[in-house]
Amino acid sequence: MTGESDDRAAAVRQERAERIRATGPDIVPGNIEAMFGLYAADHERRGAAPPAVARDLQYGPDPRHRLDVHSAHQGGADAAAAPAVPVLIYVHGGGFVGGDKKIAGTPYYDNVGAWAVRHGMVGVTMTYRLAPQHRWPAGSEDVGRAVAWVTEHIGGYGGDAARVVVAGHSAGATHVAGYLAGQAGEPATVAAGALLSGVYDLTISGDNQIQAPYFGADRSLYAERSPLPGLVASGTPALIGLAEIDPPFMHQQAASALEAFLRRDGTLPPLAYALGHNHISEIASLGIDDEPLGVPLLLFIEGVTGTVLPRPRSQEAQPAKALAREPASAS
Repeated sequence: MTGESDDRAAAVRQERAERIRATGPDIVPGNIEAMFGLYAADHERRGAAPPAVARDLQYGPDPRHRLDVHSAHQGGADAAAAPAVPVLIYVHGGGFVGGDKKIAGTPYYDNVGAWAVRHGMVGVTMTYRLAPQHRWPAGSEDVGRAVAWVTEHIGGYGGDAARVVVAGHSAGATHVAGYLAGQAGEPATVAAGALLSGVYDLTISGDNQIQAPYFGADRSLYAERSPLPGLVASGTPALIGLAEIDPPFMHQQAASALEAFLRRDGTLPPLAYALGHNHISEIASLGIDDEPLGVPLLLFIEGVTGTVLPRPRSQEAQPAKALAREPASAS
C-alpha cells in the first residue's frame, strides 16, 4: 500500500512540474489562478491555518493597514509562559495595484503564516495601501508601520521582537527592499529581510507598465527611487529569492542585487533559487513543496536570528526529473 501511495504522490509531483513549465513565466490572471489551484487542495487537507490566528488587526489609520498574526498560542497566559520565538512578517505581491494578505476562498496567504508556525515561529501576514491612489514610498512606509506594531505587540502572541525577519514576494519584495533601504523615513529595525522575485533597480527594469502606477512615469526619478543602493548601504542581512521560471526582467533584477552585494562584500548574499517554479508557484507551494524555497528560507532565518528551528517532515520534494533545467515556455 505504501508503494502505491508513493507512486501516486510522485505522479502528482510530476504532473505539477509539467504544468508549471507549460504555464511559463507570464504573470496573467489565468496563469495566476492555475498556479494557485495546483496546491490549494493539499493546503486545505494539511490545514493552512495554525492553532491560532488573530485576524484584521489594525496597525495604522488606513482601512488597508491590517495584519493577521498566526501563532501556536491563543495569547494571554499561554503565550506569556512559553519561550519567545522568532517572527516572520510576510508582505504579499500584486503588481503594486492589488493583492491582500488573505485571498478569499483560497488558503493564500495563510499558507505562509502556517509554515512559520510549523517551523517554530510566529507568522504575520500584512496588507498595505495600493497604487495608483498611494504612490512611492507608501508601500515601504506601511511595512515600517507594521514592523513598529509587531515590535510593540508581538510579545503577547509569543513572538520575540528582537528576532523579526520581514519577507516580501513580487511587489511586496520591492516594498520590503524600500523599507530596509530607509525609504520609510527611518532605519529598519528588523534582523533581516527576504526578497523574493522583486524589483530593486528601476533603471534596468523594462516593464514600466507595472512600476509606473507606483513609482510614477517619470523615469528620470527612478535612480533615486530605486531601493537597491540604500538596501546595500543599510548593512541589514538580506536573502535574494528567485523562481527559475520567473520573467526575464526579474532575473535581471536578482542579478543586479547579487552583483551589488558582491561588490560590497566580495561574496554573494544568501540565495534561494526555486528550481522548477514560476513566479506564482514559488510562493503557492510553500508548505507543500518546501525544498526549493522553504529550506533555504528556513536556513537563512536560523542564521540571522541565531535560532535552531523545528523541521517537520518534508511534505513533498520535486523528483530529479522535474528539476531538470529546460527552456521555459514563453507562451
